[in-house]
Amino acid sequence: MIVILDRTPLMFELLGPRLAGSGIFPALRYYELLLRRRNIAPMPHSTFSRRSFLALSAALPWALRGLASAAAKTIPVGLELYSVRDSLQKDPQATVRAVAQMGYQVVEFYGPYFEWSEAQAKEMRKLMDELRIRCLSTHNDEDNFSDAKIGHTKSLNLILGSKYVVQAWSDPKPTIDGWKELAAKLNTASEKLAPADLKVGYHNHDAEWKAVNGKRPIEVLAASTKPEVMLQLDVGTCLEAGADPVAWIQANPGRIRSIHCKDWSSDPSVGYKTLFGEGKADWKGIFHAAENVGGVEYYLIEQEGSRYSELETARRCLEEFRKTHENT
Repeated sequence: MIVILDRTPLMFELLGPRLAGSGIFPALRYYELLLRRRNIAPMPHSTFSRRSFLALSAALPWALRGLASAAAKTIPVGLELYSVRDSLQKDPQATVRAVAQMGYQVVEFYGPYFEWSEAQAKEMRKLMDELRIRCLSTHNDEDNFSDAKIGHTKSLNLILGSKYVVQAWSDPKPTIDGWKELAAKLNTASEKLAPADLKVGYHNHDAEWKAVNGKRPIEVLAASTKPEVMLQLDVGTCLEAGADPVAWIQANPGRIRSIHCKDWSSDPSVGYKTLFGEGKADWKGIFHAAENVGGVEYYLIEQEGSRYSELETARRCLEEFRKTHENT
């Protein structure tokens, strides 16, 4: 006989009724709940035969697979608001409202947000709370991390509810040492923002994938930054540079905590103006790698234009994203 302590794993708390009727785990859990409802304390130890223990062990992978599947469906999808930049410039609140009504759960503000006052940021936060849409990250100029500006950067991101303060761009460096200096600056910014529970991220473009003195700058940045610095993957620029986004995610477990879902077409007349799902990206492979290895916390659709209006483009991309992700 094998003795198993009568404990309630966290897994049961997370899975709940999803596993009802799917093996020995839910049976044990519901038995315990039944005893509690009747005010009967469960026995401190439960004894099972070896056969029962083996059955329980066999059920574990399936239970965990169900948990992973459930977790994947809860990963929010948002919009990088550069995708609707003209609308945002004309009326920020109306644009965010329209984006939320489409079904987006997250927004990412970019460059111009830094010009807001704290009062303007609070007005936007109030609207987002009403719409139940979140800002999990912002895109920032490199200068926003300078001593002169990092205080304002911190204040605005705290008001907006951000988790990540992402550097959106850096000029290409002619030497590897230049990229290492950039990594050092990101680490310094990370140290400065950590006491406020804000994390730093870096967003790639195509230059980071092109070798400098035999090394890809993106690899230098990954190796030279602290693990808490997020490597925000821009899929489209990765593809344009001839790199493999799936291989990159797999090589950096836990670092790819958000992804810009921007497609790319090799047709030079289309390029980044292709809609999500119409380009070269292997989205199913990307989703699988991101959710099983990369540690993705949220997705962001980004579009640099298309044959439709900005808002219609955003709506179509979200619709296709959901179809693709659900079938992954």
